[in-house]
Order: sequence, then structure tokens, then C-alpha cells
Amino acid sequence: MSSPIETAIRATVTKGLGAVVGFNRARLAARKTSNLYLEGVHKPMEAELTLEALEVTGSIPAELDGRYLRIGPNPAAPVSPAAYHWFTGDGMVHGVRLKAGQALWYRNRWIRSRAVSAVLGEPEAPGPRNGQSDSVNTNVLGHAGALWALVEAGSYPVRLGEDLQTLAHDPFGGTLMGGFSAHPHRDPETGEMHAICYEGPELNAIRHVVVSPEGRVTRELSIPVRNGPSIHDSMITRNYVIILDLPVTFSMKTLLAGNPFPYRWNPDHRARVGLLPKTGTADDIIWCDVAPCYVFHPCNGYDTADGKVILDVCAHDTMFDGDRMDGPVSTSTPFERWTIDPVARSVDRHVIDPDGQEFPRPNESQIGKPYRYAYTMSLPAGFDAAAPDQTRLFKQDLEAGTRQVHDFGVGYLPGEFVFVPRSTAGAEDDGWLMGYVVDLSNEATDLVILNADDFEGPPQASIRIPHRIPPGFHGNWAPTVTGL
Repeated sequence: MSSPIETAIRATVTKGLGAVVGFNRARLAARKTSNLYLEGVHKPMEAELTLEALEVTGSIPAELDGRYLRIGPNPAAPVSPAAYHWFTGDGMVHGVRLKAGQALWYRNRWIRSRAVSAVLGEPEAPGPRNGQSDSVNTNVLGHAGALWALVEAGSYPVRLGEDLQTLAHDPFGGTLMGGFSAHPHRDPETGEMHAICYEGPELNAIRHVVVSPEGRVTRELSIPVRNGPSIHDSMITRNYVIILDLPVTFSMKTLLAGNPFPYRWNPDHRARVGLLPKTGTADDIIWCDVAPCYVFHPCNGYDTADGKVILDVCAHDTMFDGDRMDGPVSTSTPFERWTIDPVARSVDRHVIDPDGQEFPRPNESQIGKPYRYAYTMSLPAGFDAAAPDQTRLFKQDLEAGTRQVHDFGVGYLPGEFVFVPRSTAGAEDDGWLMGYVVDLSNEATDLVILNADDFEGPPQASIRIPHRIPPGFHGNWAPTVTGL
């Protein structure tokens, strides 16, 4: 746990602490070593591009009018391999504009943090900052008629323009009092976004934040915690916000050693799941113990008729444990169903699929509701995110208890795929799946569109981008609306 000494150090000796961190980070940076997150498939792009007249195989559905966007780390200036953690790289967004059956353009743009603007020789982007760090690199989505780049642990959201340029660091028009989350979830009934947020320097509290359909914060509830947990994601149901307080926490030792990502596996931290009534207080949270593990990404959750709560997740056995300090490491990531009992205050974990997988996505019109299909990215045995070798996507049929596989083949590296519905009236899998696939042998990338209801069939369309897009984190389809 975080001791009173740790808390006091952080609160009262900021300058001295910063000096120690800076000294050790400089010493770490001087070491001669390599880092796979800066090489090979992860080698950063060195320029911003605008490409038109993209080559298309197949046919792009004429109904698609918008942008497919994905973001990830891409350092703008050379960095020390020894002192680099994948989660801390400068953000770069990659997008393809689709309209009337055509791919109008591909663009990649750095998110303008102070550091990126300085490297590019530009004035700082407008807007306030929250604390020292203003790097944003984890998710990008549309909300309230705007595009937003997001990160957790402190930085404000960044508002993007129609050509993916940084418009401003924007705490939702000044209504957000602290940092935000990389993973807000939109309630399909109300249009509100719910998020569980944490601040890097704050060990003892997290916040439930609600953003209205108009893009203004309407609720910012402080929730007591211990040890500074890293809460990457959450989930909502009709009645609850589900909080994942799991054993990855702030590590003073890691910070003082100079590592830019100071979170480590903490076996002494109580693993628990919280059920927060959507309009309740911190005292109303029902905390339920769960066997220790770490969850980056739940897929969906919903309430059952008997008062329990279902939560489907990709569950890592551990995370940030051992000697590796450059990115995520675990040995097992099955797809699981958690049945949360608020009366017994317990969580029953049931393995749906024992094979490793990540980046679970549903048809998001079903968020918070009973649903049938989940789409995930396979993680083969021995998977290492630093040298990824996955080739497959899974479609989980949670009613039939079956799984379909779409295998792109050796030498092709898919990332997260997002579901795009054909219409609001169709079946749950009546739509497309969309994501980037790296063609390793040709140093190129395809934006691939699959038919979700013909998952194992050939792609509906592949849009060729004639360079390698480094593996990133999260993406979304942002349909065109007025102002974009």
C-alpha cells in the first residue's frame, strides 16, 4: 500500500523528488541498449503525410461517410531506448476519410503537446494544460460534434479538426476539473459519456465523470481509493458504473528509478470491483472482491433479472511484473465472464475462451445491455507486444457458445477492429468491422472492412496505405456530422 511516508513525500517534497527522478532518468537514458518498441514494426513514422487516390481492392460500402481513426505512440524526436516506455510516446493519429464508396484521403498527424510543437518548430497549441504532462496518445473518438484525442492519468482531452489537426487542449469547454480517461463509454439511452478517471499525482482518489451529449461535464464525483491504482477502463450497465480497482498501482520505487511509466504489479493491493449507481455517491458503491488479475479492456456489461451484474473482460494474469520496463507483459489473457453478486459482494470468474485475446469490442449500441457478439484480437501463445505476431481476429457468439476466426495469414498484423452498424434496425451483427492490418513483407498497411455477418469470408474492401502504420492503441469510426 502507499505509506504515509510516500504520500508525504509526494505532497511536500515535489522539487526534491523531481530532482531525483530527473537525475535517474538522465542516467537511465545514457545506457546503451535497444528497445523493440522503437524498432521493426514499431519504428516511429518520421513525417506527417496526406495521401489521396488510395488503391482499393473490393468495394467500399456507399453508406460509409466519415473517418476511421486510430491513435498510438510515435515519438516526434529521437528518444533513449533505455528510458522509453511504449505507453508514454508522443501521440499520432492516423485517419482515412470514406465517402460515397471512395477513400478520399489518408492523413497522419501528431497531437500537439508542448514537446511536439517544440520539435516541429511551431507555437504551442492553444488551450489549458492539467499538470506537467500534456501528451495524448491512447484513444480517439467523436462526441458532441467534435473529434477528441484522449489519454488517462492527467492530461486534458485534445480537440481535433476535420483534417486531424490539433485545434486545442480542451477540458470540455472548461467544465472538466481534472484529467480524463482514455475509455469513456457512451450510454446509448442518454447519449452521455461515463468515465472513471485518475490523476498521476493523486494516490487516494479517483473520479466518476459524466459528459453530456453536448460535450459538457455534468458530474465529477470523487471516490476514495488506496495506493494510486491504474484504472485504464471501466464499463456501464443500465444501473451502474463498474469500477476496476485491480493490483497495478503507483510505484514510488519505479518513479525514483527514472522510469516514465511508474506503475507496477502490487500483490498487496486488494483486487476489487465496484458497482457505483450512476447517480449515487461514493458511499453507495458496492465493492466486491475478485481474484487478483488485471483488466485493460472490458467488452460489455449488463444487469440481470435477479439483480446480478455481468461483465465480460480480457483478463491478464498479472501486468507490469518482473524486470521488463518497456511495455505490457503477461502470460495468459483469456476472455472471461464475470458474474458480480452485489448481495454476496463476490465475483465469479468463468472462462468463455481460454485462448489469449485483447481489444474486445461489441456493437456499441448494445453497451450496458444483454448482447450476443464480441469481436477480439487474438494473442497467440507467447505473444509479446514488443514483437507482435498475431494474425487472427475472433468473433465470439455468447449465446451459442461458439467462436469464428478470421485469419489474415502469415505476415499480416491486425490491430483492434471496431464494429460499424449498417442501420439501427438490423441484427446485432448487421454491419462492418474496420481496422488497420500491417503487411509486414511490403512495409504497407491496409484499412480492411469485413462484413461482420460473414466474418470468415473475404474482406468487403481493403484500402492500401503505402507505408507501415506502427501498431497503435485504439480507434473508432467517426461518422460525418455537421461541423466535421
